[in-house]
Amino acid sequence: MPLTKDVKQELTTKFGRDDQDTGSTAVQVAMLTRRINDLSGHLQEHKKDHHGRRGLLTMVGRRKRLLSYFEKTDYEGYKALIVELGLRR
Repeated sequence: MPLTKDVKQELTTKFGRDDQDTGSTAVQVAMLTRRINDLSGHLQEHKKDHHGRRGLLTMVGRRKRLLSYFEKTDYEGYKALIVELGLRR
């Protein structure tokens, strides 16, 4: 489930340093969180979609690694991002 251009722009302006900042850790985590939430809803409806479930686990692992990196480099930004996205960590 790819994100639309409008959703990416919205997440970039909300979490990035400027409108073109798509590579920062906070923006990447926000985009992954949005994709994970969308895919979770899909998998609740389609319980036998095992390929999609594997993609979900891949995205969760990538987000976990990005959050670990973000916690090491910018702890205050990490805490703010966790609260903003509503993640349990």
